[in-house]
Amino acid sequence: MKFMINRGALLKALAHVQSVVERRNTIPILSNVLIRAQDGMVELSATDMDIVVVEKVAADVTQGGSTTVAAHTLFDIVRKLEDGSQIELGGGVEEGQIAMRSGRSTLKLAALASEDFPAITDDNMPNSFVLDAGALRNLIDRTRFAISTEETRYYLNGIYLHAVTSTNGESVLRAVATDGHRLARMEIPLPSGAENIPGVIVPRKTVNELRKLIEEVDDEIAVLMSDTKIRFSINGIVLSSKLIDGTFPDYDRVIPEENDKFLEVSCKRFERAVDLVSTISTEKSRAIKLTLAANSLVLSATSPESGSATEELEIDYNDGDIEIGFNSKYLIDITQQIQGKKACFALSDAASPTLVTDEEDENALYVLMPMRV
Repeated sequence: MKFMINRGALLKALAHVQSVVERRNTIPILSNVLIRAQDGMVELSATDMDIVVVEKVAADVTQGGSTTVAAHTLFDIVRKLEDGSQIELGGGVEEGQIAMRSGRSTLKLAALASEDFPAITDDNMPNSFVLDAGALRNLIDRTRFAISTEETRYYLNGIYLHAVTSTNGESVLRAVATDGHRLARMEIPLPSGAENIPGVIVPRKTVNELRKLIEEVDDEIAVLMSDTKIRFSINGIVLSSKLIDGTFPDYDRVIPEENDKFLEVSCKRFERAVDLVSTISTEKSRAIKLTLAANSLVLSATSPESGSATEELEIDYNDGDIEIGFNSKYLIDITQQIQGKKACFALSDAASPTLVTDEEDENALYVLMPMRV
């Protein structure tokens, strides 16, 4: 194998694929990136056995072939080479190594046989549809903060993606995430071809890797799906992933429908007030109290170590007095997802879940459980 490639093109592709490789691996080959060169293209592949990322890059291939080298090491080397330089990879060295040359730099990297790299199977995925990159970013960004990190409840360690009929009778693709303390729900019009997709749970790592890949993408993204796997094709990059084998809970049961106390508040002012007052709250609970009275919202926090803090906001509110506590971080996480100027709160009492919506986007909905303060 021997080819010449632009440093910038190789660096960009390596940045995409090496991201899925775990820093610590008990299986050496999983620390490597698979490099295949043929017909004017170089294909890079990396996997952690759950996620596979494959990207093709144009190159001047003088001798076809394949090998594997340490993904993070190769990425770090290419990153440190001079911008705009050309890189030659391959050539005649002893077995178990691969030569790399750029300008006056020459390196020999340890290599493992490509035959030992895990086979990437092309499973049958009967469901296919196309998503706008912006819509997919929206689905991810408005929900992933609520994904659970508690490994014992593994079925909450991802985003639940499914097709449903919304309350206004429209068919939508809905994304839901919850950690038991808060819930985020976002929906977009159902893409053509997604009518019969199974409800699937896309793992947290897959969600994060996908979000990196679509950061600056404006094109449409092809999605293939089965009961056990999902695949995204993005501008010459293919990300395939296993799905979480579990049953997502019936989230509709925790979305309150009869909360009768309504509050609208400026997102920026509210977030700043929560952030300020929570500085005093204890590190562990991060608890703050919201006290609602006629045309007044008082945020307060106390801590034996730090003291106390209060801030009052003038609001339009006349639905009865209420005191309710929340985790301040969860409040900020939710308000940061609100794209309109105001966040709309629907409350019931100090022990019941609170509903938060965006005044300018009816497709987004959040539920927050209160806490004792």
